[in-house]
Amino acid sequence: MLSKPVPAWILLGGFLLTGIAGSVNAMGFLGVHHQALSHMSGTATIFSTDLARGDFALAGHAALVLVAFFLGCVLSGMIIRNSTLQAGRRYGAALVVESILLGSAAFSLRHGSNYGDYLAAMACGLQNALATTYSGAVIRTTHITGILTDLGIAAGNFLRRESPHARRVLVHFVLIGGFLCGGVLGGLGYLRFGFDAMFAPAALTGLTGAGYALYKHYRLNFTPAT
Repeated sequence: MLSKPVPAWILLGGFLLTGIAGSVNAMGFLGVHHQALSHMSGTATIFSTDLARGDFALAGHAALVLVAFFLGCVLSGMIIRNSTLQAGRRYGAALVVESILLGSAAFSLRHGSNYGDYLAAMACGLQNALATTYSGAVIRTTHITGILTDLGIAAGNFLRRESPHARRVLVHFVLIGGFLCGGVLGGLGYLRFGFDAMFAPAALTGLTGAGYALYKHYRLNFTPAT
């Protein structure tokens, strides 16, 4: 369980990151391949069913999306080098890299290239591996399956008159809200601007990463020693 209060920057960052993932995923579903980009369970099923149907071209595309997501996780591990969410880690650099991947994906997709799906999936894999735990609570920002599972368990415990962990429940509701809001905005953006709408989450990710890097630099260089 969460052993201490959740800082505001954790909640705000989680909401923004899940919103980014939700918007990218919505654009993937509305796009040419109707492809999930921020979570891979459905993509694995698409790969399997395409193999069963003998459609090896689409199966190959799904397989490359899976590989790209995995490579994004690898890249995150190389940058962050730790699974515990702590202020001072190299999150700013990772978010700037994610921004570059999403911007490149938007450019590729607007020109009809399949590489856009791979780049977007890699960006989501990087983000999902960016922060895995905080004070004992698992934090995922590109899908909500585990979050809904944890909330269901908490609800079951509540019905048994066991007190739920309020801090963890709060984090879960913030993450779900961010993902759903991002999905709505991503869907509206795609319907209005096509894949150019993906430049919006790319810009937001880059600004968040740059802002975090500046904040970390300020704390390291201008915060008085205690």
